[in-house]
Amino acid sequence: MYAIEAVNLTKKYGDFVANEDINISIEQGEITAIVGENGAGKTTLMNMFFGLQRPTGGELKVQGKEVSFNSSLDAINCGLGMVHQHFKLVPSLTVFENILLGAELKKNFGIFGKAGFKSPIIDRSLERKTVQKLIDDYKFELNSEDIVDSISIGAKQRVEILKMLYRNVDILIFDEPTAVLTPQEVDELLASFKELKNQGKTIILITHKLREVMEVSDKVVVIKRGRVVGTRNTKDTDAAELARLMVGREVILNVNKEDRDTSRSKVVYSVKNLSTVNNFGKKVLDDISFDIKEGEILGVAGVEGNGQSELVRVLSGLMESTGGSVSLHNQDITNWWPGELRASGVGIVPEDRYAQGLCKDMTISDNLIAGYHNNPCLCKNGLLMKKEIEKQGDRLIEKYDIRIAERNGNVSQLSGGNAQKIIVAREFDSDPKLLLVSQPTRGVDIGSIEFIHRKILELRAAGKAILLVSSELSEIMNLSDRIIVMYKGKIVGELPGKNAGSERLGLMMAGLPAE
Repeated sequence: MYAIEAVNLTKKYGDFVANEDINISIEQGEITAIVGENGAGKTTLMNMFFGLQRPTGGELKVQGKEVSFNSSLDAINCGLGMVHQHFKLVPSLTVFENILLGAELKKNFGIFGKAGFKSPIIDRSLERKTVQKLIDDYKFELNSEDIVDSISIGAKQRVEILKMLYRNVDILIFDEPTAVLTPQEVDELLASFKELKNQGKTIILITHKLREVMEVSDKVVVIKRGRVVGTRNTKDTDAAELARLMVGREVILNVNKEDRDTSRSKVVYSVKNLSTVNNFGKKVLDDISFDIKEGEILGVAGVEGNGQSELVRVLSGLMESTGGSVSLHNQDITNWWPGELRASGVGIVPEDRYAQGLCKDMTISDNLIAGYHNNPCLCKNGLLMKKEIEKQGDRLIEKYDIRIAERNGNVSQLSGGNAQKIIVAREFDSDPKLLLVSQPTRGVDIGSIEFIHRKILELRAAGKAILLVSSELSEIMNLSDRIIVMYKGKIVGELPGKNAGSERLGLMMAGLPAE
């Protein structure tokens, strides 16, 4: 008997077919990876598994019994849990409050020494002890009393997992679980998967990261354009075959970057002694200095939370510096607003595509011109020219291979990877003098990663200056001409890109000598 089984499962949105005749059988106590390009239908399929979407055809079986879910609560009651790519936690609450949200433990009042009745008052002491025991049982390093807003992203991921485990689910679905994790946190999460498997849990892993697939999964299901195009036992395949199945062609997994001598090139961008403090008065950038020359990619490496995010926010006009200066072609642009920066030739790919780069309720075409809407080709006498905007949108959608279901649809209808392509298309196509790129391939499939890397290298070849911030060490090492490493808000070292190794970078990222 299978833990979960899809039989000819189909999902349509009008004339658009997101999933067509999906047949998948997932073994009890195994880790099954579901892989495919962005927009292939992976998340739609998992949403049907978890009751967030109702299929328009086919059957879904859990433990051999046909089920029909009207909500996620129905799925949870059947033993399924889902950990989403974008966390659904309340930052101001503690770890134990988040885990028990909606399932609070109430105080029990006894009468004359006998069992009494449940009161409406929450028993916080019992909640703390219950959650801490759960944490200890699964060997997760967490403190149940910590405020969620104060813990690392990797810890937040573990809180999401514990929310499901507390509700006694046996089948755990993970949607791009490592998209926002550092390399160290990824390793911790993969170790958690193995521990969960040892305890008899069934895991479904939606991801595009083939290293993780090869490391932890027992079986791989490949989906392309809403259909299953291949199922492999992990031990019988390799990353190259899986990439070929996903994309439908050979994929270059390693970046081919020509070495360039920039010693005589002009300095485009100069940051001198940049410092700033956060809202709590803590210094998060401390005397940061670097230059970027024409045709050069400067990579910024570091464990998340060491100032990289604040650096990008200051440089992109979303946060003010308290000291130092920033110049573009010798023009002082310190603390300029994002609109002023874009007008001066700075392209900005932000860290969080939804919080800082897109408006989910605006159309795809409108998002493709956001920040550049004052362009005379798109705006005349203060009025936006709808036909020109749509024409621009159509051109960028084709040029950057953005997969859409509806031409006039909103960004909220797109997969995470295709939403990222909206930002990449908008900023790369603006012909920037300098490109600030933060986490360009976070949550993006392997075919799109190859595409985005190629576009970055094309801009480099065109003489553009590029600042690349990424938590993916392989991305930093493959693309960068030089790499600076940040630790506790300071630059603690610099390495040439071609001589940087993951071990040396890892030591520097931990604040240790690299020699």
